[in-house]
Amino acid sequence: MEKHRCGWCKGNELYEAYHDEEWGVPVKDDATLFEFLILETFQAGLSWITILKKRENFRIAFDNFDYKKIAIYKQNKIDNLLQNKGIVRNKLKVHATITNALAFLEIQKEFGSFSKYIWDFIDGTPIKNTITNYKEAPANTALSDILSKDLKKRGFKFVGSTVVYAHMQATGMVNDHEVNCFRYKDV
Repeated sequence: MEKHRCGWCKGNELYEAYHDEEWGVPVKDDATLFEFLILETFQAGLSWITILKKRENFRIAFDNFDYKKIAIYKQNKIDNLLQNKGIVRNKLKVHATITNALAFLEIQKEFGSFSKYIWDFIDGTPIKNTITNYKEAPANTALSDILSKDLKKRGFKFVGSTVVYAHMQATGMVNDHEVNCFRYKDV
């Protein structure tokens, strides 16, 4: 018998694998949180499948999302990124990645880790929603509005409320799996 999955991922092997293995699993590791944050910022205005298809290219281009390296990128590295056909070559988003790496490091200094900072917004416990159809899931919430404003205040770019909510879903801060999805109870 086939497992029931959330409707948004059905019919695409890459989407299904991402859904089954990663989406909604609580992430407390700073490196992974940064990777998802950057991928979500590049996704703004595009489909997630576009980003997933380019994910390995992003990893290579951005030094495996090493925020310490990204924070000190020089112009020649930026020029190379903007010529890299394997990623989304958006000048504002490339520059935002560097800005976000610097802001990420500042949050680590202040809070000890980015994970502590971001998970404190939900007292360390994932929000478990009861979505019956993925189309019912909100694009943003009052909480993602608050987190977005705080990130922007700290210098982050491309972190509107919708991007932040997608990050919260991806990293398991929010469980928006459909209630009849086989992953709902797991995460």
